[in-house]
Amino acid sequence: MNKRKICVVVTARPSYSRIRSALSAIVAHPGLELQLVVTSSALLDRYGKAIDVIRKDGFVPTATVFNVLEGEDPRSMAKTTGLGIIELSSVLDSLSPDVVVSIADRYETMATAIAASYMNIPLCHVQGGEVTGSIDEKVRHAITKLSDLHLVSNEHARERLIKMGERSESIHVTGCPSIDIAADAVAGDFDTLSIIERYPSLGGTVDFAMGYQVVLQHPVTTEYQKARKQITQTLEAVEASNIPTLWFWPNVDAGADGTSKGIRSFREHGRGKNIRYFKNMEPADFLRVLKGSQCIIGNSSVAIRECSFLGVPAINIGSRQQGRDRGSNVIDVEHDSAKILEAIRSHGKMRMGSCDTLYGNGRSGVKIAECLSEAKLSFAKRLTY
Repeated sequence: MNKRKICVVVTARPSYSRIRSALSAIVAHPGLELQLVVTSSALLDRYGKAIDVIRKDGFVPTATVFNVLEGEDPRSMAKTTGLGIIELSSVLDSLSPDVVVSIADRYETMATAIAASYMNIPLCHVQGGEVTGSIDEKVRHAITKLSDLHLVSNEHARERLIKMGERSESIHVTGCPSIDIAADAVAGDFDTLSIIERYPSLGGTVDFAMGYQVVLQHPVTTEYQKARKQITQTLEAVEASNIPTLWFWPNVDAGADGTSKGIRSFREHGRGKNIRYFKNMEPADFLRVLKGSQCIIGNSSVAIRECSFLGVPAINIGSRQQGRDRGSNVIDVEHDSAKILEAIRSHGKMRMGSCDTLYGNGRSGVKIAECLSEAKLSFAKRLTY
């Protein structure tokens, strides 16, 4: 029996954590062959070079595509997407996959969706049907309309796709693969402090033994001109909290330059003595560090998705995750240092109850592989209205 060739395109650090368990399940499935394409910021050192983690985990990329242009503004995002379409078209032509898998809502994933669609290759979208706000909202729903097979995180997402005209038989509720990693990561014993010490970092001399918080704040693409001002509000609140802090570098979205400059300026002026800055961690280690934290602060989806499962209090800042399904671990605040500090002192010290399975129960990767092996594949799309 010929194996079905599954081409998964990983574009960024969070994209890998969103699909890693599915990659393992695809490799293990007797009827599937994995074609792994790594591209965009997943190849760049300044954004954590996720390809190093991918290789360390035992996955061998079939192809790599460099397409990110410097600038971190709307023009560079559009041009990076355009270059991605050009380069990925050649890669897909060479690989001739049976189906292409696109992940979530980052702008680079648009290149994957467009290239596969115009080459008459069935497109599978993981994590469609969610509400996120910002440009991500447009990208996610645009990819949905280009996709032929939908593997969604929960029933809410499934219902939204049906309302958007997608056929119910093309939609499968699999949960989010990142929850698989979270479940595995915290299942055994681990020493959080030894994990932190393994990774290079910059900043103040910080003792994490008495507890710590985590910050991960990305620029908002529709508010990219405000990125530096917004990150400064968070920096001031975190400094005033005087709690030992692990601060992770932002992604490559428009406004990243302003966010990065804000962090560097703050640090170079001798401020934030309670903060250590990290570029990246392996997904499992990052989740273990989150599990051991008092809270997570910022606007990353990990605060809403994985941290709901882990039971970690989350302080979500601004509009980037507006409308996303969330559990009781999340509260929302504005880009205001006083309000952020108040949230850290109240919600950040709460102890959550049992885990929330809104985004999955730890078996998503296997479900995704099964769907990819059994689903009827077609690029002749019919919508229901």
